[in-house]
Amino acid sequence: MIITKQKSFEDITRFLASSPGVFIVGCSLCATTCKTGGEEEVKEMEKKLQDKGKLVSGWVILDPACHILNNKKYFRENKEKLDQADSILVLACGNGIQAVSESIDKTVYPGCDTLFLGEIIRFGNYEERCQLCGECILDRSGGICPVTRCSKSLLNGPCGGVEDGKCEINPEIECGWQLIIDRLEKQGRLHLLEEIIPPKDWSKSRDGGLRKLALGRKEK
Repeated sequence: MIITKQKSFEDITRFLASSPGVFIVGCSLCATTCKTGGEEEVKEMEKKLQDKGKLVSGWVILDPACHILNNKKYFRENKEKLDQADSILVLACGNGIQAVSESIDKTVYPGCDTLFLGEIIRFGNYEERCQLCGECILDRSGGICPVTRCSKSLLNGPCGGVEDGKCEINPEIECGWQLIIDRLEKQGRLHLLEEIIPPKDWSKSRDGGLRKLALGRKEK
């Protein structure tokens, strides 16, 4: 899930200073779960903007905000409300914000900051677990990602600074590699650590261009 936090209302009102009329967009998936852009948060934002003298011409929870074709369909069907707005405030992740911007010819402003791709530990408690590296090695690390869980993203075991199972960079967190070793030992698969993992090919995730996936094949 993409983890977001809502921008400060001061930042949002600064964005919208030259927009008397605003349309608000939320997202049914990640932003709803994070409570940064679901129906409750969108309605709260509507009231706060109205209290500041803004005309809120309408709002929608897109399902999801990152689906461009669905966005375009909704925007066509609600053209009248959108025409009354000078800009659109999107309470969603950066991907959703860009999808909305591509779906309609209007100024779009971000209402949230995108933090990381994470797991839900419990409601309201999220942890980063994946860096979208493009080359998953979880089969060799007991299902725990060393790229993310190790503060140094080491691929072949812990550094020399681990102490009592804690990370030397941040002693408040567990050493990612200690977690991996403990998991593999419990599973009887410590022998996997004998295989050297080659340096990561970051071009698979950061090749400097627009990455696409169509019908199961990557296109650049």
